[in-house]
Amino acid sequence: MTLLEVRDLKVTYATGAAAVRGVDLSLEAGQKLGIAGESGCGKSTLALALLRLLPAGTRIGGEILLDGEDILTMRWGRVRAVRWAGASIVFQGAMHSLNAVHRVGDQIAEPILLHRQATTAAARRRAGELLEHVGLPSARASAYPHELSGGQRQRVMIAMALACDPRLIIADEPTTALDVMIQAQILRLIQQLVTEQDLGLIMISHDLAVLADTCDRLAVMYAGRVVEEGPAREVPGGARHPYAEALSAAFPRIGDPASRFAPRGLPGDPPDPAALPSGCAFHPRCPVALESCAVQDQELREAGPGRRAACVHVAADTAVPGQTPEGEDMRSGAP
Repeated sequence: MTLLEVRDLKVTYATGAAAVRGVDLSLEAGQKLGIAGESGCGKSTLALALLRLLPAGTRIGGEILLDGEDILTMRWGRVRAVRWAGASIVFQGAMHSLNAVHRVGDQIAEPILLHRQATTAAARRRAGELLEHVGLPSARASAYPHELSGGQRQRVMIAMALACDPRLIIADEPTTALDVMIQAQILRLIQQLVTEQDLGLIMISHDLAVLADTCDRLAVMYAGRVVEEGPAREVPGGARHPYAEALSAAFPRIGDPASRFAPRGLPGDPPDPAALPSGCAFHPRCPVALESCAVQDQELREAGPGRRAACVHVAADTAVPGQTPEGEDMRSGAP
């Protein structure tokens, strides 16, 4: 059975901002799915929606099936149980997520006490084991968050996420603000834990290179929608959608002087979710937009083996975002 299946998920805030607009995703146990996009594209809203952590007044539609059970129709008591025992989340910025006045061991033990009905001694013993599991001495359980480095705090967050043996881990920018060495260690740790425990992983990042090295599949979001989906190692170097292509080109590639000295990107910012443009939301920034793009939005369509993209230039048998289905190069206007 599929571990997680998201069907036509829509999230609209009380302000009227449509942050997520009809997202479909699926994840098997042991599979790692990356979600990429600029800030404001709906990635974190999607993550919070999966566990119903959004603020009051937010409207959520669609289905979120975890082991076949729809999280959106669960009673609140069931939702609270699922948040730790079924799925858990690693937030970005561990210092802001940990309680500054409680020892980290007690914070790891808290969900064990609540959801496993363990004794205090057993919960603290399990907290020490989890710290060892993520590469920290169990003695660090007595430390306060400010006494730990950024990488150590992030390991504590991962230990908390594993406290009740969930089947799904959602990691929202888990390496933000960490130096590259610590980032590599955290990413290796997450991969190791997913493999050893047969977990499902959703990792959210703006960095395509990180997702390509960590995940099996990659979904690129723009203005609340998935605009491209495919194998994680194929999308960054062979994007089918112009936005995914621009996102990849914004990162200099080692060994490529052209990208190193002149990294490409896009002018402007993603649109305000409360004032989306008509048609394809990307068309005001798109270098290959057609007149029809301002009127008609595009659904995800086949773009090669295991690939989907929401672009008018992508036919079932082509993979060139800069060309029309008839083969005309829209970048230069030449045949």
